[in-house]
Amino acid sequence: MLAMGSEEWELYPSSFIGAQVIDYGHVSGDMDDDQSGDLAVSMDAVLPDDLLEKVLSFLPVASVIRSGSVCKRWHEIVHARRQTWSKMVPQKPWYFMFTCSEEAVSGFTYDPSLRKWYGFDFPCIEKTTWSISSSSGLVCLMDSEDRSRIIVCNPITKDWKRLVDAPGGKSADYSALAISVTRTSHQYMVAVARCNQVPSEYYQWEFTIHLYESEINTWVSPFTELLIGWRGGDECVICDGVLYYLVYSTGVLVNNNEHRHCLLMYDLSTRPTHTSLMSMAIPVPCPLTCGRLMNLNERLVLVGGIGKQDRPGIIKGIGIWELRNKEWHEVARMPHKFFQGFGEFDDVFASCGADDLIYIQSYGSPALLTFELNQKLWKWSLKSPVTKRFPLQLFTGFSFEPRLDISS
Repeated sequence: MLAMGSEEWELYPSSFIGAQVIDYGHVSGDMDDDQSGDLAVSMDAVLPDDLLEKVLSFLPVASVIRSGSVCKRWHEIVHARRQTWSKMVPQKPWYFMFTCSEEAVSGFTYDPSLRKWYGFDFPCIEKTTWSISSSSGLVCLMDSEDRSRIIVCNPITKDWKRLVDAPGGKSADYSALAISVTRTSHQYMVAVARCNQVPSEYYQWEFTIHLYESEINTWVSPFTELLIGWRGGDECVICDGVLYYLVYSTGVLVNNNEHRHCLLMYDLSTRPTHTSLMSMAIPVPCPLTCGRLMNLNERLVLVGGIGKQDRPGIIKGIGIWELRNKEWHEVARMPHKFFQGFGEFDDVFASCGADDLIYIQSYGSPALLTFELNQKLWKWSLKSPVTKRFPLQLFTGFSFEPRLDISS
């Protein structure tokens, strides 16, 4: 059931709290003789449903939701005609920001098109430590305490579904999550990459890929490899039919001791079973911290903190790279004025993105920076309504595409 209540779309501050659904009746009553031939007719009253839906489809998602409070007819169109919204004007990804705490997860969502923040209760997330991935309007969540428990939801409509328990048990040393949605069919694939240390073998790690397909509602585990000198982490993404996964050196010299991170690639169409992904690994462009992989219109993008030469764990800036033909190409580096603008930048930050938009946020500050890939444009968001209440308070967030036409 769609659950898009007007209170979910409260602007900060709001000017439409308590909006009512009004059922407009026919115009009737006594009229002056000289006006008896005239009728006051609302424009939407003469528009057939399909044309009204077409008009509404040109609005931003937040405006469509609010339009459901105009009258009963508009409310029914907004809430009951999901397929209509498949032809909406493409929406820029939103960013959901919240504080890291043991309390229930709630926060604010930033709409870059209208440059506004909305009060937002995200469905299904119970703790801030859950793993999260998003694609084409759906958000995938993995419980940090029970990693077999995975949920897929549409945060706009509040539609959600718990998947069949993922293989690999409830715990793993490292787990990474990714989802990829086919825009035409709305079918989706979820990938879970797990990495567990081999007992009594510090340098050996068992890496396994598990895949879920919504069309057949089942999991398969097509690939396992023993990594020597490398371990997995919590970062992967599906881009153009390939699963990309970041691995980290454990200190053993494998190829080059300067390469602290490498990228593994697994073709989801051919799904090879007897091959070594590590032998084809691609080193990251430089020593990185907080490396994050993103699918921006089927372009694989890496965002990371650039480590100092003598102290790689301390960052001197933030860079953005794109992988083309298995080679990294630098797209941009954050200008120093923006790097300084975070204030309490403590070498740990969150980044994510979709379409052509990248979000970057320091864990120690609610400041939010955006980067438009195609225009190479850096821009601060409107000031966040999330406030810092004590010095050690942490913040995080993730992006998702707002869509009304897709369900889990």
